[in-house]
Amino acid sequence: MRSKQTIGVVLFEDFELLDVFGPLEMFGLAADHFEIRLISEHGGVVASRQGPKSVCDDSFESAPAIDVLLVPGGIGTRREIDNPVLLDWLQQRAQQAELVTSVCTGSALLAKAGVLDGVRATSNKLAFAWAASKSAKVQWQQQARWVEDGKFFTSSGVSAGIDMALAVIAKLVSHQAAEQAANVAEYVWHREADWDPFAELHGLVGD
Repeated sequence: MRSKQTIGVVLFEDFELLDVFGPLEMFGLAADHFEIRLISEHGGVVASRQGPKSVCDDSFESAPAIDVLLVPGGIGTRREIDNPVLLDWLQQRAQQAELVTSVCTGSALLAKAGVLDGVRATSNKLAFAWAASKSAKVQWQQQARWVEDGKFFTSSGVSAGIDMALAVIAKLVSHQAAEQAANVAEYVWHREADWDPFAELHGLVGD
């Protein structure tokens, strides 16, 4: 592995804050191994659903090669699901990336772009039906904290992205590096990918 891998995070108006910065906190705690780039269609400043704005490093046109693609969710996905520029860019960059990851309804964008055809994947359980409706070609997993299938990592709602990010660190660097990041953040890492009490809460499994 190279000394550092580039993590490219796709931002759009009304993205979910924790979907982005939860995972980035973990990757940032393994900074010797990762370089983080925030990318949006036009670059510049992008506002989250919660209000705080982020300054992007790159536009779609200027973005460098990406090793790990991270697609967040948020209410903005309802608009971006019909953005052909974004979908085409995701399709292209997903083919080139070593790993493709999503948090929450970010998987709906990947599904609509055709990136997850034939892949086992999950999404936010509260919005699961909406996400799953974007492609019948995805093997949607109703109960999962996150799902790893080949080079694809998709996670459930919001905070699940932190657990997924730690799993990615364990895969790309080492389990020890993931443990260290969790410990420094004083975060209790849910290591079991199928730990998902929220699936039952939202009527996806059980009675």
